[in-house]
Amino acid sequence: MTKPLLQLQDSVAVLRPEGFRHMAYVEWRGDHDAPPAFCVHGLTRNGRDFDALAQALAASRRVFCPDVLGRGRSDCLTDPAGYANLAYAADMVTLIARGGGGAIDWVGTSMGGLIGMILAAMPGSPIRRLVLNDVGPFVPQAAMARIRDYVGYDPVFDTLAELEAYLRKVHAPFGPLSDGQWRTMAEHGHWRIEGGRYKLARDPAIAVPIKAAPLADVSLWPLWDAITCPVLVIRGAESDLLTAETVAEMAGRGPGCTVVEVAGVGHAPALLTADQIAPIVDFLVK
Repeated sequence: MTKPLLQLQDSVAVLRPEGFRHMAYVEWRGDHDAPPAFCVHGLTRNGRDFDALAQALAASRRVFCPDVLGRGRSDCLTDPAGYANLAYAADMVTLIARGGGGAIDWVGTSMGGLIGMILAAMPGSPIRRLVLNDVGPFVPQAAMARIRDYVGYDPVFDTLAELEAYLRKVHAPFGPLSDGQWRTMAEHGHWRIEGGRYKLARDPAIAVPIKAAPLADVSLWPLWDAITCPVLVIRGAESDLLTAETVAEMAGRGPGCTVVEVAGVGHAPALLTADQIAPIVDFLVK
C-alpha cells in the first residue's frame, strides 16, 4: 500500500458572472483503486480541516479538499451575492471534472454537506456515497440566528496565539481538541495583513447573503427526498444545528441514513479523532 502523501496544492479556475476565480485545493494521493473523495468544509473554515481524514482515506483513493471561494487560499468575490450554496455546487463540478469526472464520494461538514446534498439530488449525480457531518435538510431558526451573529465578525489579532484563542472560543463545540490541533487550525486559518497582523482566513462578505435573508427555519426536505445514494450522518450529540428530531426524520424518508452520534460535541465534530474518522472510512470503502 502506498503511503499517503500531501501530493500537491493547486487551484482550478471556476466561472462566475464576474469572471474566472481560482478555487484552491489540496490533493492527497495514495493508491487509486476507489473513487476519489471530495471533502468540503463548513461556512467559515477551509479544506485543511480534513487533513487527518484525508490521510486515512488516501490509503485507497485520491482525496480533494477545496477551499470554497472566499476562504483559505481561494479568491474572494467582488459581488457577495455569489456566496451561495448553489453557486458553490457549480464550482465543485469543475473540480470534480479535474478529478476525472467519474463516480465520487463526498464528505461535507455543515455548508459542505448542504453543497453535497444539492449535487446528490441532481439527476445523473456522480456522488456514489454521501457523508453529512452535522447537517441535514432542516436547520432551526435558532441555529441560523447564532450563525448570523458571528459569521460577519472580522476581528484583527496582533499575534497568531490571539487568533488561536479566538478559534478555541468560537469553535468550542468542535469538542476537546489537543493544543497541537488548535495550533494547526490557527496556522491554516489565518491571513497576514498590513503591519504583520492576523485575521481569519475568510472574506467577511460571506455574511452578506445570510444577513439579507429573513431569519427563519431552513427546510430542504424536497432536496433530501430526491437523493438516492447511501448516506452516513455524523451528529454532534449536543448540536443545535442538526437536532435528534431531524435525524430521526431523515432516517425514515428519502434515502434514509446510517447515523453515528458523537458524545460531548456540538456543531460540528472536527473529524480529527480515530472514533470520528473510522466510521467514515468504513462507510466509504463499501
